[in-house]
Amino acid sequence: MLRLTSGDWQWAEDVVQETLLRAWQHPAAFDPARGPARAWLCTVARHLVIDAHRARQSRPAEAGGDVLERAAEQKPGEDEIEQALQSWAVAEAVRSLSPDHRAVLLETYYRGRTMAEAAQVLGIPLGTVKSRTYYALHALRLALQERGIEP
Repeated sequence: MLRLTSGDWQWAEDVVQETLLRAWQHPAAFDPARGPARAWLCTVARHLVIDAHRARQSRPAEAGGDVLERAAEQKPGEDEIEQALQSWAVAEAVRSLSPDHRAVLLETYYRGRTMAEAAQVLGIPLGTVKSRTYYALHALRLALQERGIEP
């Protein structure tokens, strides 16, 4: 079990315990004609490890202690205020762009259109959309850096 659990003793013990519990609760699942009991128990344990791995993959990673400590030290509402200030600064930076650049960014990033769709909506060639997007992002990056925001 240690090899299946990457050397995690506690997890290996839990898997062994769960395997034996399942064997105890469902003795009819074991068929001696299909092979020895050891092979059946190892298969059950292997399936438990695979199921646990899949379960961990389906949910977000757990936060470590340092992240939780920083969150505990932070005052309530501090994060929301910081986000509001940052979104105002980003909106101001977007307003500082030329109307053509704003229109291209609005279509491609905020409305989620492809370059071809944006070109059709704006009534301009695809190559123009691509170059305007490039220069708009460059100008936006400079505007954000002027306001002390690193993109």
